[in-house]
Amino acid sequence: MAVPPTKPEQTMAEEPAVSARAPRFSPLDAVLGLLVTVALPLAIVAIPNTISVVAALLPPDVSQIDMIRAHGLALPAMVLTVPLAAVIVRRMRAAPVLVGGLTLLALADVAGGYADSPLLVGLLRAAHGVGAGLLVPATLVAVWERPRILRAVWAGVLAVSLLAAQALALWPLDAVTSWRITLQPYPMLTGAALALAALYLVLWLRRDESGEDAARPGLYGLERGRLLMTAVPAVGIAVLALGTTFDWSPLLVVVAALLSVLALLGLASAGTFAGTRGRVAAYTTVAVGVVVLPTAAQITYVELRGLGGPGLSGLWPAFVIAGVAGLVAAVLLDRVADAAMPMASAGGLVIVVAGLCAVRFLLPAADGPTLVIPFALLAIGAAVALTSALRPSAAGTALFALSLFFPGVLAGFLLGSGVQFMHLEEASSPRELVDAFVSAMHWWALVGGILVVAVIVLGAILTRRSGEAEPAGNAVQGAEKAVNGGAAAETAEGVAAQAGAVEAEVAEPASGSDRAARSASGSGSAVTSGSASGAGSGVKPDALVAAGPGTAAKSDVAIKSDVTVKSDVTVKPDSTVKSDVTVKPDAAESAAARSDVAPASAAEERESGAESGPDASTPVVPSPMPSPESSAGDRPGGA
Repeated sequence: MAVPPTKPEQTMAEEPAVSARAPRFSPLDAVLGLLVTVALPLAIVAIPNTISVVAALLPPDVSQIDMIRAHGLALPAMVLTVPLAAVIVRRMRAAPVLVGGLTLLALADVAGGYADSPLLVGLLRAAHGVGAGLLVPATLVAVWERPRILRAVWAGVLAVSLLAAQALALWPLDAVTSWRITLQPYPMLTGAALALAALYLVLWLRRDESGEDAARPGLYGLERGRLLMTAVPAVGIAVLALGTTFDWSPLLVVVAALLSVLALLGLASAGTFAGTRGRVAAYTTVAVGVVVLPTAAQITYVELRGLGGPGLSGLWPAFVIAGVAGLVAAVLLDRVADAAMPMASAGGLVIVVAGLCAVRFLLPAADGPTLVIPFALLAIGAAVALTSALRPSAAGTALFALSLFFPGVLAGFLLGSGVQFMHLEEASSPRELVDAFVSAMHWWALVGGILVVAVIVLGAILTRRSGEAEPAGNAVQGAEKAVNGGAAAETAEGVAAQAGAVEAEVAEPASGSDRAARSASGSGSAVTSGSASGAGSGVKPDALVAAGPGTAAKSDVAIKSDVTVKSDVTVKPDSTVKSDVTVKPDAAESAAARSDVAPASAAEERESGAESGPDASTPVVPSPMPSPESSAGDRPGGA
């Protein structure tokens, strides 16, 4: 009986295999899709710091600088929470974490009406950041367990939320009478999202109890360490962001931001556990995070009515058109095969660069329709890039890329602020102030475009090197198989020489023995069983080595004869053993295989059998099915 080889010890545990058939769309998926379209914008809209817009409404005894510094704690808190939330959501399930994140957001909104000091404002904004940091990874894992179309919806909604976050944060501040509205911009929407999350939790529990839910994702091997590794640059960038509020020079801010981006790209190269696919996904998310939201924030400020733009009311048609275009692009991309995703990801980043060029050459604009072009290009490019980069990835790879995404957003804000400060410090009049904002936006579009182009080139080089290395890797594997087969044959020959003279009578001519030997070797047996046709064995085809009593022989096949060998079982004379592949007595009246030396590993045994030849009568036993993570390239190189 053929025994499948045991797998060598691995340092990284794998996820259990799940059905390749995607689950059918159900009411649970409809609720989840609605929840994603409501909850993701709520999480992203917590990022902008808008307290300066209503600074005139602050109490006279409250420091505006302290209040601005406290209100800006949401994004650093979010950056620090996302890696930890990724670990939590992999150990638990997405539904409870979703409800917990939205509950924290709702509580922070309610308490925002009672804030009266920078300390309390800082605590509430940190709570907003933690709630949003729990929400985004939870929604990602939730949609990754469901039909694939929801992944495209998730990526498209995230891209559109990045584009509109600044405008959504400013919209409730129009003609307000209290500065506290910045702490609770959309309380009704938060309540609706919480109700959807509760409904989703109930439906999920019912499916889970009935056994219809997807397999539990679990946390496997090195994934936890790699996810927690992203907390290191997150802490560093958060500290830099807080430090820049204490009168750092603009040049120092720019240098710190550039170093932060380089650190994120370096970690994306070295820290991913999914090979080339994981690196491309991480590069793409870092590039989109650094560029899209900071660019949209600067455009929104420049296009406000006070600076000569159409104002928020004139911006919304452009936002709506761009948002619909981004969602449609993400959903249509779901029809594209996974093999085209790397090219689609690069294409999405190219569209982002085109959007940045439109910002530089078309803005500022006094009317809303002109804004459709840069907004649509940025939304479509970000949606295509995120969808194509994350959709083929397993949940662990997507969470790793997401853990680098929000530090990229913070680094982008630092870089954009540094460029802006360089221009604003030279302004001495209202006209010069407006010109400084516009010039800073143009320079930022140039810097952001250069960064995205650098990421595109880096991803292309990486993909090409990976494609060139694959044939070489296959050649090395083939050489290793040949070496292993030859070594095993030499071992068998040495054992045969020690066993003594050949005592087998062949009833038919050598051609019949050749056929029997080819049948035995082609069945997937290891050369160490002593079969005659192994490459380099040195054993003549018209003679088979006789196995002595009481010896153990490892083989994937048993040879039926006077003495029959069973895998991993001590063979005794005149025993009866079943075999998947047999050598009939008319081919060789007496045949047995003996080896006192087992192959070095089960992998070598399998490989040497695979090289037996084209006349194999029985296929080689396939290796165990890889896990979903490994099939998506979600294992470290060399694991």
